[in-house]
Amino acid sequence: MKVFMPRHRSIDMNRTITVALCLAVFALACSHPPPGRGAGEFETSAQSQTSFKVETVIPNLEIVWSIVWAPDGRMIFTERPGRVRVFENGKLRSQPLFTVPDVEPKGESGLMSVVLHPQFAANHLLYLSYAYHTGGQLVRVVRYRETPTGFTDRKVIIENIPAAQFHAGCRLRFGPDGKLYITTGDATQRELGQRMDSLAGKILRLNDDGTVPSDNPFVSQAQARPEIWTYGHRNSQGIDWQPGTNLLWETEHGPSGFDGPGGGDEVNIIERGKNYGWPVIHHRMTHEGMESPILEYTPACAPASGMFYRGSSFPQFRGNFFFGCLVGERIIRVAMNGRTVVSEENLLEKKYGRIRDIAEGPDGLIYFSTSNRDGRGRPAQDDDRIMRLVPVK
Repeated sequence: MKVFMPRHRSIDMNRTITVALCLAVFALACSHPPPGRGAGEFETSAQSQTSFKVETVIPNLEIVWSIVWAPDGRMIFTERPGRVRVFENGKLRSQPLFTVPDVEPKGESGLMSVVLHPQFAANHLLYLSYAYHTGGQLVRVVRYRETPTGFTDRKVIIENIPAAQFHAGCRLRFGPDGKLYITTGDATQRELGQRMDSLAGKILRLNDDGTVPSDNPFVSQAQARPEIWTYGHRNSQGIDWQPGTNLLWETEHGPSGFDGPGGGDEVNIIERGKNYGWPVIHHRMTHEGMESPILEYTPACAPASGMFYRGSSFPQFRGNFFFGCLVGERIIRVAMNGRTVVSEENLLEKKYGRIRDIAEGPDGLIYFSTSNRDGRGRPAQDDDRIMRLVPVK
């Protein structure tokens, strides 16, 4: 026996199915808007044939600038508006560890780097770099002591570093020599990079208490700031020392159009007292007495960090240099043999948006932060995030 269905019922059913499908697609799009795919997806480093998955560790953050780990396993990180946060035992503390009271979170600056003293386990000292406002935007580095009741013993390590809404630096790291290294931007005044009486556009080197090491290259030079280690930088935000050689590698932003032709982002080897050229040279230009980059990127990738991998979770990556890219929306991995670049490749390109810091955890995994809520990105529903690469066998 044949059963006939009225034509209008068939049309209504089709409409119902169509509407349901549209609603499902809409709900899926709203659940995770661009720029990225969800975490948990599998990726491969084509050059090293290393497979890994991407996991979200902490969602719903705001412009994570710097990530470190305490000896007790806590992850400590900064958010640009001025918050120092803690992730421990698999959970984010609901309240900040500390909020910087005098931070100026304008443009690209705000609270930036955090670094722990090499003897943090014994002295509980940590350092913060941030912008503050006193009639004009400046950057200072401050040391605190962490106690069970909060941050105490505030000590200004260095201040009055020129800054602006853009090009404020400011990455902190302790070197193998126990000295504190500080990167500074040119504060959008390109001529400051070559001026030795200015702290802008430099890499600085200090003792842990803010005094100047006697072996700094310009301590005896008249009209030169004794804190300067190298000069001629535009806006450096990534430094780390190469295992085995102790060479200091650096990432640096090139010109943005208003101060020179676009592109020209750099990776440099930083050496005592040298001039890295800005603004006299940039991109692949050369000049006597000035250093040209080891790697140069045009179009711009906007490198915002720098880390050598030393762990065992990714043995194929040991000794490789990683940095996150903002405009380039990717992680770049560089394999080296001493001073020579052997190869480089892009990871996670255009999948998670703007990537800022990158750091190795005590578990040997590679962590990175997104920067999609900085006014230039397209935030996903759970941005900003701290994420990590986990090897897949």
